[in-house]
Amino acid sequence: MGTTRHTTRRTTRRKISTTRTLTQKILGTGRKTTRRPRASGLKRMLLILAGVSVGSVLLSILVVLPWRWLAPPTSTFMLREQVLHDRPVHYRWVPWDRISPHLAIAVVAAEDQKFPVHHGFDFESIVQALDEKKGRLRGASTISQQVAKNLFLWPGRSFVRKGLEAYFTILIETLWPKRRILEIYLNVAEFGPDTFGVGAASRRYFTKAPDKLSLWDASLLAAVLPNPKKMSAERPSAYVRGRAWDIRTWVHKLGGVRYLAAI
Repeated sequence: MGTTRHTTRRTTRRKISTTRTLTQKILGTGRKTTRRPRASGLKRMLLILAGVSVGSVLLSILVVLPWRWLAPPTSTFMLREQVLHDRPVHYRWVPWDRISPHLAIAVVAAEDQKFPVHHGFDFESIVQALDEKKGRLRGASTISQQVAKNLFLWPGRSFVRKGLEAYFTILIETLWPKRRILEIYLNVAEFGPDTFGVGAASRRYFTKAPDKLSLWDASLLAAVLPNPKKMSAERPSAYVRGRAWDIRTWVHKLGGVRYLAAI
């Protein structure tokens, strides 16, 4: 009788334990909770995001760094012109020592007078541009920002494009010296329809080698940079001539080519 009672009690306990376990699994009231899997999933997601971020930064560095030493074979703006209009662009790379110093200082005087001292952004000009309430909004982009846009991005005013421009500007200012930034700008800037860089512009508009450009020639080229598709250095309008005279004045106020001697 005693053995039978003990067997019955053990059987009953097993049934109760099994029933309790099943109930806990159904109701989710057991020792194991869903907190650990959720935490594990969140951690995995954060690791993936961190990996993507690090990979994106490394990839962008690989995209920017080689042009510190190599001549860019093209730019996104040139490729865009070729695709949209189905015609070749005029582009010829010219190294720094074969570019007229008049063009370098004329472009700085016209586009970014604080270029030698800023770190990619001219915040004072940005604030002044934002304060404009009526009329055409003045540009506030530095030469470094324009290199980032012309070489790697596309035209437009979207927040995405502006954000990428700021990011690439920081990379350019970090990875390239100032002289290289200006050298690349003078080579990839659009000076007229389908005409990119001083190598093509000097020969097409003045039939001169890039190192033979006078201050007046350079001022005309710098004058058309805000809108090279509508303004012409070859047949300058009264407005372009007036702007070129202003640029000459700004060049003299900056001290001429000596202003860029330290870059």
